[in-house]
Amino acid sequence: MAFSFLAREMGRVHVCGHRGYSLHYPENTLPALKAAKAAGATTVEVDVVLTADGEPIILHDLTVDRTTNGHGFAADLSLEQTRRLDAGARFHPAFAGTQIPTVAEALDWARADDMGIVLEIKEAERPDLAVDQVAALLRSTGTLDRVIIIGFDHVVLKRAVERHPDLRTEAITHARHADLVGVLKACRANSVSIELDMFHPDDAKALHEAGFSNRVHVPRPAVLAEYWRGGRDPLPELVQWIADGIIDTISGDDVPFIAMLVKRAGRVG
Repeated sequence: MAFSFLAREMGRVHVCGHRGYSLHYPENTLPALKAAKAAGATTVEVDVVLTADGEPIILHDLTVDRTTNGHGFAADLSLEQTRRLDAGARFHPAFAGTQIPTVAEALDWARADDMGIVLEIKEAERPDLAVDQVAALLRSTGTLDRVIIIGFDHVVLKRAVERHPDLRTEAITHARHADLVGVLKACRANSVSIELDMFHPDDAKALHEAGFSNRVHVPRPAVLAEYWRGGRDPLPELVQWIADGIIDTISGDDVPFIAMLVKRAGRVG
């Protein structure tokens, strides 16, 4: 059976580790991806930029400064130069020596461990090339069925599908649109990614009726604590939405926490 991002097809709601298990592991690294699976994730979200020589690597920022011991734009560094950087020590000394992974390495891991990948195009200067490079890797590694390409730039997503009709795409939104189905049709996406505070069950039902899936991003418990301190709790309603199959994927930094929500809803599969 092909990997599906629709809950009704998979018989479960996906748990998605945002940048892997990024709460306790260096984001967008293989240790974070492996830890996400161990903590209950069935999919992971990663970010992609290109090196100077056009190689797709897993990195959130356009520069390597925040997450590594290096400096500068990834687009100005060769793959060999990025491979020499330490992407773990800044997070914690225990992860010293961790490399920035390539997209190819992440895909090999996903195939071997039967995981889905939500792959966000962060590349700003050559986004179309990034899509083309990733599409070629998906075909050569046999992972087209377990990857969905996502992004904020819906024009890039539309062009991606025009050039590569076999790609599945997901449009990121940070607002509740008046016609969410229309937004996805306009950019020819298969799914939408939305924050919990902008999610509405009526929109999710309309998406499902039109054949689209959704991914809902949940804040860390430390953020939700503000609600709890004020005597409000969004979790019972969220768990009910998961139980009803209205949500296809729950995404977050704290993988055990979101896995617990899916288990509480009885949608582990």
